[in-house]
Amino acid sequence: MDRRTVLKASLGAALALTLAKHAGAQTMDATSQSSFDTVMAFMGAMGGGDMDAMSALMADDMVWHNEGDATLPWIGESVGKEAIFAFLGVFSSNLQTTLWENTDAFAFGDTVAVFGKMNGMTTQSGQEIGEFSFALRAKVRNGQVVLWHWFEDSFAVSQAYHGR
Repeated sequence: MDRRTVLKASLGAALALTLAKHAGAQTMDATSQSSFDTVMAFMGAMGGGDMDAMSALMADDMVWHNEGDATLPWIGESVGKEAIFAFLGVFSSNLQTTLWENTDAFAFGDTVAVFGKMNGMTTQSGQEIGEFSFALRAKVRNGQVVLWHWFEDSFAVSQAYHGR
């Protein structure tokens, strides 16, 4: 993947995050807004590769759970910062994200929901996945993310990963 593609995907993700942040800002109570801002900041840090900012926004007991095909090496649950950063290494060595666009995002209390579309290429097969939907349910406690529950079209991702 060339740098131009990575840059376009990163800029698109940043724009989507900015738009999502401002779209919800007028109608949330203070707790919901704080949770929303925390999750958007975490996404932004992740998209920008800022591991220090990510770590500061993660609770020590954070749970990251990916639903999907268990034959994919990044599916399952990771608990705690060390395990999550190890998971992210596995994920990033197996999937190169080429599109990330948040289409809807909202918060209620400590829970944030984000929906959108993604695309990527699996390094296992070199195959593009094709645009697919994702959903995220995140929880925030004391300004830190405690749950990152990720849902995606794991059939499409699995098909690309296994070269089918």
